[in-house]
Order: sequence, then structure tokens, then C-alpha cells
Amino acid sequence: MSSGAKGAIIGFLVGMYFDYLGEQKNKSGNDSDDSQQNRRENNYYQSNSRFGYNHHAPVDFQNSMLILIAAIMNADGSVMKAELDIVKSMLLRTYGEEEAKHMLLRLRDFLKQNHNLNEVCRNLRIRMNYSPRLELVHVLFRISRADGDISNSELQLIQMIATQLGISTPDFLSIKAMFVSTPNSDFQILEVSPTASEDDVKKAYRRMVMRFHPDRLQGLSDAEKKAAESKFINVQKAYENIKKAKNWS
Repeated sequence: MSSGAKGAIIGFLVGMYFDYLGEQKNKSGNDSDDSQQNRRENNYYQSNSRFGYNHHAPVDFQNSMLILIAAIMNADGSVMKAELDIVKSMLLRTYGEEEAKHMLLRLRDFLKQNHNLNEVCRNLRIRMNYSPRLELVHVLFRISRADGDISNSELQLIQMIATQLGISTPDFLSIKAMFVSTPNSDFQILEVSPTASEDDVKKAYRRMVMRFHPDRLQGLSDAEKKAAESKFINVQKAYENIKKAKNWS
């Protein structure tokens, strides 16, 4: 994985983190006894004091992310060193050494446990905007491909997670096509049918360019710009490949 790709992952993890915290500020700080008990039973929320937080929300977000990562790492029956190395790098650069150590300990525990992934995804879906949820699916794909291959079990799990996160089918297939090569990958990246006309493909390309073109990225962080630029490059490559295959000018 290139350093640029790693930077994109890290940047959006940070972005998702603060997006989540922003949503939490609008919610009540008091929880019912039932909800508190439910969190303890799920081993989903952790003690505030151990990690230096005054409110459970940051740990809640971290655990949601770590549980999904653990599920992907376990999906094919074995945890690969390459997967763990990527996760370590992400956490170190995003949260710093001290917090990353705590998170890796929690990840170790989560790898040994079963969790209600539907509930985890629901928690994220109601607290995060669509774009960071989409980036989380990117993160899971990148982790699953750390060993050079994405197994069927990993792919099926990512698809289930994406569905539960509310990711649209075209968007999921577009992300998948960037990691899993098929004869129709270029068309899926542009979200068009292989039988689409030249005019329809051009329209799809322009639509995708409008989403990811660097000139439209003012106000975003450097990491967010890198992530969008990476997608922009994938869109350009897909369009050029289609034109070449179809003998279009």
C-alpha cells in the first residue's frame, strides 16, 4: 500500500472521529440505566477514566471502528500480520502512540469476541454522515487486501457491513471495483452499465469528476484532498480504459 493511500485512510479516520463527536454534542449527556447496562453487556462502551475521556462518545466511536476492523480481520479465519501492521500504522499516526496502545489492546480483545455487527453499524449510521461511512468501507477494503487478496468471506462481510451502514449499491460496487478487478470494473467505478453508450459514459465520467476534482476541494483537509484525488485518478483511469476498449476518441 502506498504512503498516499495510507494517508487517505488515516485522514478520513480522523475526519470520521470528529464528525462523530460533532453529532454527539447535539445529543443528551444522560443515558438511562437500561442503556448503560446494555453497553456493559455488549462490552461495547468502555470506562471513560481509563482512556482519559470525560464522556463515553469518543470511546464509543473507537470501539465501533475497532469492532468492524476485528470482524474483517477474522473473516477468513486467521489474522494476518500484514493486516495488523496496517491497522497499527493507522492508529499510531491517527491517535498517537499512547492512545494507539490502548486501542490495540481493545482490538486484541475484540478479535476474541463475537459482536452484534448490525447494532454496531446502526450506531454508526445514525451518528455519521454518508461520506465518512463511505470512507469507512474504503478502510475495510484496504485492510482486507493487506495480504494481497480479498477472500470471498471478507468480501461478503464487507458487503453486509456496507448494506447495514446504508451505502447504496452503486457506491458499494464502485468502491469494490477499485479493489477487486473484474471485466466490468471500469464500468462499475463510473457506475454505468457495460452496454452504456459513449454519451452515457461521458456523462457518468463528468459526474464523477465533479465529485472528486481537485479544483472543488477548497475547504477540505490535506488528508481529505488526498483521498478525493486518489478517487479522481481511479475515475480517470477507468474512463481511459473504457475509451480504449471501445475505440472511442
